[in-house]
This record gives sequence, structure tokens and C-alpha cells, in this order.
Amino acid sequence: MKLKLEWTYKTPKNQVITLMSDEVTAEDALRIAEDFERTGRTKDLVFYDERHTKWTKKELIKLIKEIETEPQDIVAYFDGGYDIQSGKAGLGAAIYYTQNKKTYRVRVNELFEEMESNNEAEYAAFWLMLNTLEELGVHHTTVTFKGDSQVVLNQLSGEWPCFEENLNRWLDRIEEKIQRIGIEANYHPIGRKQNTEADRLATQALEGTFVSSKFEIKG
Repeated sequence: MKLKLEWTYKTPKNQVITLMSDEVTAEDALRIAEDFERTGRTKDLVFYDERHTKWTKKELIKLIKEIETEPQDIVAYFDGGYDIQSGKAGLGAAIYYTQNKKTYRVRVNELFEEMESNNEAEYAAFWLMLNTLEELGVHHTTVTFKGDSQVVLNQLSGEWPCFEENLNRWLDRIEEKIQRIGIEANYHPIGRKQNTEADRLATQALEGTFVSSKFEIKG
């Protein structure tokens, strides 16, 4: 969870000044707030989350305790591999997140049939990733989506139009689920070399090797 901290304070000459911080984690925001309060000049402290919802310090402390057991700090990678001869697509997703102060990695892949194009395979991979997030209990939080499909990520972000009817169906389905489970989506296109994990999972699915794993990352 990322927040901006708004600090209103009085100078030694009783001038009132308001400052807004950069975006930081909720834990860092609370630590900074405590430092501000130690100055003895704090008039008001409020916090704003990614949805621009306003929180008091007391409300934020309560919220952090409530969401500690839920997945947070989520980065999700996806990739789709398309075999034009068979019309099959290998789908891969790798998801990283923290929960109960531990860090986890989830890997999953799947084989879809009757695909029409590589772009549709990429959309199907995004759908697999989104369903996996829902199964993990992700809701009402920010997720950073990463993949090497400029088409999918730019169409989902609204940067590019989508004219293909079959892709629009995927787009509508994905947007409906994102809204329903309350995800604040950050779309981040990356190069293929940065997406090797999801790419490998997609290739394995096409080869008939299926993966579904959850692993705690230590250290």
C-alpha cells in the first residue's frame, strides 16, 4: 500500500505551511508522521492512498492491522505463447507479493485452444493471471501488471484503441473483473528479457508441462 503524507505545521513565527510528501509505503508514512509530531509544530497530519482516499493517522494504523493478513505489494507478470499451426496458446503468470510480513512467489501456467492470434493469447494470459490473483484473495489494493505485450497493456490502460471484436471481448471481461474485485491497476510494459519467467511458463504449457506452485522467498 502506497501513501502520500500531507503535513500542516506552524513555523516558530506562527506561519502555517502545508507540505505533501512523495509516495511511500504505509509503514514509512507512519514513521515519517511520528518524526513530524516530535517537532512539536504539527498542526495536522493526513494520508492519501492511491485512490486519493483520505485517512487520519488513527484510521491508517487500524487499516494496516486489518490488511496485514492480505496480499500486498503485488507485482504480476504474464505472457502468452501462440502456436499458429495448432491454434493453441501457452499461458504463463508469475506473481510476487507480501503477506503476514513474508514474501511469496506464485507460478502458474495453462494451455488454451482455439486461439486466433498472439494478441489473443496475451489477453488470455492476462485473464489467467487475474483469476490467480482473485484466488489468492487479492482485492481493493494496487497491483502492478508487467508484460512484454504493448498491445494488451496499452489497450487496458486506454492509451491505445482496440478495434478487433474478439480482443474487445477479452478487454471488457478483464476490466469488469478488475473493477469488481477493486484492483487499482498499474500497467507497466517491459522488454522480453525482463519477462523470461512468464515466457518460460507459457512455453512449458505448450510443451505439455504444467506448473502451479507457491513459494516463500526468504532472505
